[in-house]
Amino acid sequence: MKSIDKIPISKISRASKMLKTGAKVGVNYIKYYGDKVTKTEAEAKENLDKSNAEDIYDSLKDLKGSALKVAQMLSMEKNILPAAYVDKFSLSQFSVPPLSGPLVAKTFKTYFGKTPNELFDKFDLEAKHAASIGQVHYAEKDGKKLAVKIQYPGVADSISTDLAMVKPVAMKILNLKGKDSERYFKEVEDKLIEETDYILEVAQSNEIVKACKHISGLSFPNYYEEFSSEKIITMDWMEGEHISTFAEKNTDSKAATKIGQALWDFYMFQIHELKKVHADPHPGNFLISKELDIVALDFGCMKVIPEDFYKPYFELAKKESIANEAFFKEKMYTLEILRKDDSPEEVAFFVKMFRELLSVFSRPFHQENFDFGDQSFFDEIGKLAEGLTKNAALRKMNANRGSKHFIYMNRTFFGLYNLLNQLGANNIVINNYKTS
Repeated sequence: MKSIDKIPISKISRASKMLKTGAKVGVNYIKYYGDKVTKTEAEAKENLDKSNAEDIYDSLKDLKGSALKVAQMLSMEKNILPAAYVDKFSLSQFSVPPLSGPLVAKTFKTYFGKTPNELFDKFDLEAKHAASIGQVHYAEKDGKKLAVKIQYPGVADSISTDLAMVKPVAMKILNLKGKDSERYFKEVEDKLIEETDYILEVAQSNEIVKACKHISGLSFPNYYEEFSSEKIITMDWMEGEHISTFAEKNTDSKAATKIGQALWDFYMFQIHELKKVHADPHPGNFLISKELDIVALDFGCMKVIPEDFYKPYFELAKKESIANEAFFKEKMYTLEILRKDDSPEEVAFFVKMFRELLSVFSRPFHQENFDFGDQSFFDEIGKLAEGLTKNAALRKMNANRGSKHFIYMNRTFFGLYNLLNQLGANNIVINNYKTS
């Protein structure tokens, strides 16, 4: 893949890039209206989605940073976005143009005070992996194989600007309205700012490694603080293939379930014991080793789960809670899903809607073992999500529902469920984390 020599950093240059993309999208809509004359509505809409997804992604991959990170987040929303967007935005997990060698050397010098070759015995200027916020290079020091992650220039400074650019699109997709929506965007902004703090990431990484190293089937790199800084992280080079690549060719169901169990135990232990969870479970953050261990990488996005959210969140998901209307409604108010100014009609609407959603989505927690390879379960979730996106009554209501903590908690569970489904993990022991 061709490398790039510069990234738009200033507000004006980044906004200009998005305006040009907006113009291309406008042209795509003109073509769409023409296609409707000669093609079916479905064919015309599919062509529109493909063209828009390609133009938007091409712009975001050059901007990198938060704009591309949002695309990465959206690529996990398979039940909300059209397939063309999911397919294209998924590339942000693995396939992003890297910075050129000279720019890498310049960036390294700026943030570390030395060139890579002055610090390491060997350093490959060509990136091995490039993603939304940084790229990874291979290095060696004193006989150790190392991975060195370098943050793209200007990423931290452009977060607020990038979110302001994508906010109108996100609000339309999520049906958010008015000033109440600010708390959700502030939650995302705060998390993105944390992800650009590499000193914090190293500390969080060491914290998770220490707390979770007892879990069977997990493997972590060591982190080297002496070769890390606010924009650079150095860790062990870990061998393995991405979880998606492994899942595509794997035919061993026992291997899939072994890996899936380790992944499930890892997340349940974090959520229920640490009350702090790795909230970025996309395929690019996990490798599968030859020993069939999960190699967990990148702990920049960690979500602290407050007790006053944790308790009602999981109480609401219990089977007996879903069946108890008075209790269910009480917890919906606690979690800010229901509002004091809701009309009786709105209360009835949202209670019914969330009961249907939770009855399906919380099903794994109502059983001792669960088959995440069962496609009918995910089809059911997809059908519910599709119904909500087409629900005319919902679009007319104020959809600013739920605590801000739902954003990363729900993202964590959606990502985890999808990874387990990709693996075809078919016999996951739900409470195994208590004894692992």
